[in-house]
Amino acid sequence: MKGATLNTQNTECLTWRYEQLTVAVLGGLKKEGLDRMRVTLKLEWKDNTIRHSLDLYNDTQLENLIRKCAERFSLGTVFMTELFAALVNVLEAYRLELLAKQQAEKPVPVILSTDERKAAQGFLEQPDLLQQTNELIGQSGVIGEEANRLLMYLIFTSRKREHPLHVISLGSSGTGKSHLQEKVGELIPSDEVIEITSLSENAFYYFGKQELKHKLLLIEDLDGAQDVLYPLRELQSKKVINKTVVYKSAAGEPQTTTLRVEGPVCIGGCTTQESVYEDNANRSFLLYLDESREQDARIMDYQRKRSAGKINSREEKRVKQFLQNVQRVLQPVAVRNPYAEYLVLPEHVFKPRRTNAHYLAFIEAVTFYHQFQRKQQTDNATGEVFIETSVEDIRQANLLMKEILLRKSDDLSGACRNYLERLRAWLEKNSLAVFTNREVSNSLHIPIPTVKRHNLALLNAGYLQKQLTEDTRIHTYSLIEGITYQQLSHSISTVLDSMLENLSSYQLTGSPPAQLPNEPLKPSTSKKKKASAQ
Repeated sequence: MKGATLNTQNTECLTWRYEQLTVAVLGGLKKEGLDRMRVTLKLEWKDNTIRHSLDLYNDTQLENLIRKCAERFSLGTVFMTELFAALVNVLEAYRLELLAKQQAEKPVPVILSTDERKAAQGFLEQPDLLQQTNELIGQSGVIGEEANRLLMYLIFTSRKREHPLHVISLGSSGTGKSHLQEKVGELIPSDEVIEITSLSENAFYYFGKQELKHKLLLIEDLDGAQDVLYPLRELQSKKVINKTVVYKSAAGEPQTTTLRVEGPVCIGGCTTQESVYEDNANRSFLLYLDESREQDARIMDYQRKRSAGKINSREEKRVKQFLQNVQRVLQPVAVRNPYAEYLVLPEHVFKPRRTNAHYLAFIEAVTFYHQFQRKQQTDNATGEVFIETSVEDIRQANLLMKEILLRKSDDLSGACRNYLERLRAWLEKNSLAVFTNREVSNSLHIPIPTVKRHNLALLNAGYLQKQLTEDTRIHTYSLIEGITYQQLSHSISTVLDSMLENLSSYQLTGSPPAQLPNEPLKPSTSKKKKASAQ
């Protein structure tokens, strides 16, 4: 062959020589679509240069370029035909090499040894499984966030189920949202995780048909993924997305094809926004990160110890590998909750329909994680193999879901509620009744724009009263008494505890509760008789 070896040192500008003629492929060679080879070429012969974009597999386009080059370079059509035939062969070989390399780089599923499988299964059979799991998550390098990290781990575990859960982490910049998601994501086998930094508008439609099936999809910044929120919602709700696109055949004729990507998929994302678009929030668990000074101290202490070489990185890696093995041992199995009819959410919860579905699904996720502690049963009618939820599963789920239900019962965003509670504590500590934006900013070390934004939200929600001081012409604020976060927490805890007591009684006696927690009061027998007599 007259051509030299393809120079791939710069993947965005491939170069190749054919006798005295130099060819550059500007922008590199796309791997997608083996039925076409769309390129932008720069051809140089002595002092003449031609730049041209075309599909090298399109005969009409290629013939036009051959004639153009033959005329401009005075080299003849036979020579140019040989050149482009050789060029296509070189580029085809390079593209196949790229595809083979890409395939080799994909994580390969790990096959556990007998001892590894036995150790992971033995761990899953422990009676205090969730507590032991949470401790291991901490030993893997996740500092603090005890409830959030375990809840996120169980949500990520649900990717193996037909109806996975989804999670969005909220917090201001620098609070460790991405870090928490990344560290918990490392506890999932790498071949089952797809991490994405940024997404183009149609990116989801070009995954393989089953490439996302039962995968954990981690999006680092949802704020920069606004264009893909619609397909994300479709994947969450319908578990499949379809898109019909137009392409040109080898003969240059327009044709249509449907791109189909199937789920289910578990999605995790992070955002600095104080509130999330409702359609996305309704489909996901919202985790508000711990932004307290105590958490800051824990993280900085860990950073100092790591810098001093006092953190056992090898042990952290071993724990991560073990929890990945635990995930590999878990097998898809149906879950049935015999107590589901008696689980009633607190009446304060907003969007009760979607929250109720999340609550029941999370209880099933807890049961799923305990599958080695549950007896497998078979439905005689359908032949389906399933395990049943226990009252202990519901108790564990309630402990983890309490904060979620609190946020779902609050008319304020998480950031605004945290601000209000800090403000309330500061006012009580200093015996203050009125305050200004500047005083709050200086005392709580919160930027003035943030203070003003939160105070405006509290004014609109009826938590603050605003006054204008006549002599100084300065606006002051005062708190209006209302339900506190502690009172709301106590109210929800009471409902959940009452529900568990009813379920425990039902478990012992076998008879359903006469009056379910938080259920509208049923009419008494005397009232029923009176109504029938009338």
